[in-house]
Amino acid sequence: MGTALLMKAASIAGVSPDALAGVEARLVAAIDADASAYQAVMTARKQPRDTEAERAGRTAAIQQALRHATDVPLTILRLSAEALTEARTLAPRVHRSTVADVTVAVMLLRAGFEGARATVVANLGALTDAAHTTAVKGECIRLSEEAVSCLNEAERLLRVG
Repeated sequence: MGTALLMKAASIAGVSPDALAGVEARLVAAIDADASAYQAVMTARKQPRDTEAERAGRTAAIQQALRHATDVPLTILRLSAEALTEARTLAPRVHRSTVADVTVAVMLLRAGFEGARATVVANLGALTDAAHTTAVKGECIRLSEEAVSCLNEAERLLRVG
């Protein structure tokens, strides 16, 4: 919804919405993939664990599913940050009649970003691959800093009055 509002404002401002359309399509796909990734974790958790071999297989399946369930919302983080960058770029060019739309878009993208970040952080706590966990934490920090910068600048540029 956030990217759709940005595309509307871009069109009215005479700015090509193509980049935003690409982000939106990838976000929709990632959101659908997130539901599937969660289901894979639940399926892995239901595997038998009566024997040592079953426990080892179950643990490996859970770790694999959790890694995917972390990577998918990480993709949502990346795409949300990209959309927020587009919002910052678009903000000084929007028509006055769409300032509220862009403001709502930024709020929605922030909420999506924060939700995805919370999911990544929660899943990282259960992963045993320390190198991957460290790399993802670092990327989350970088993306969070980028998103905050874009949010602050977009909000500054959108202030009316």
